[in-house]
Amino acid sequence: MTYRIDFVNRRKMFFLISAITILIGVISLFVQGLNLGIDFVSGTRLDFQFAKTIDLEKAKKELSDLGYENPNARLGGNNNNILIVRVDKKLEKADVDRIAERLKQTFQMTPHVQEQTVDPIIGKEIAKNAFYAVLIASLGIIVYVALRFEYRFAVSAIIALFYDALFTISLFSIFQLEVDLTFIAAILTIVGYSVNDTIVIFDRIRENLDAMKPKKWEELVEVVNTSIGQTLVRSINTVITVVFGALALCILGGESIRNFSLALLFGLVSGAYSSIFIASQIWIGWKWKSMQGENDRARETAVAE
Repeated sequence: MTYRIDFVNRRKMFFLISAITILIGVISLFVQGLNLGIDFVSGTRLDFQFAKTIDLEKAKKELSDLGYENPNARLGGNNNNILIVRVDKKLEKADVDRIAERLKQTFQMTPHVQEQTVDPIIGKEIAKNAFYAVLIASLGIIVYVALRFEYRFAVSAIIALFYDALFTISLFSIFQLEVDLTFIAAILTIVGYSVNDTIVIFDRIRENLDAMKPKKWEELVEVVNTSIGQTLVRSINTVITVVFGALALCILGGESIRNFSLALLFGLVSGAYSSIFIASQIWIGWKWKSMQGENDRARETAVAE
């Protein structure tokens, strides 16, 4: 079934919405920055798991009394029974035991403690490798799409990918969600999903170009609108299916992969949006300018002859 919706002639509105969302995210990145986990900034993360729900403000007060000013602490777990504490230095065992004992006295419960420590040198190395991973994936996508289609498709797809990545990063900045290695895994997953969705639409555009052979703007608009309409149900069904999986991970997967699941949710929705409202719309504008240039050159050649 093909849905007759005029996506192309509403592209300026879509571009404006996209620009506003990204602008808000960029402002947040400059003002708040990212809440980087110890994977990237080094230090120690302590997870204190209690049998019952605990009071975060009371826990912060106890940490302050122990000398940890403005403690970076939050609650996790389905019942808010996990206290997650981050400090920007390596803690010795005696320090960890002292915190655990104070919390035990405060809440009258013995916590189960999990400790994670990252050396500053290792943290810098992880951050560098994460950047290289995203860069290499993006370059590979550019080459693949350019060889399979044309360079206009490749550039349009990469712009949509950057939008998806920046949109997800911006939401993590706005809500100050922790960015760790699982977040990088989520970004790479989002990149792969978004490209898949975009290529499905581009493939249909290429088929319809060959079949319809547009010469005018209205004909080119018809090609893109028809192509998106033919793949719309598939795109919606795919994103809904994957979102259900990501939601299940977020709700049932536990604290360790919750942010990974949230990043997937943000990116999957953004990927479906960018494939339809960004990548395809950038391509048609670029393609039409190219066709106009070819028409002008053809007329000049005819006049010269």
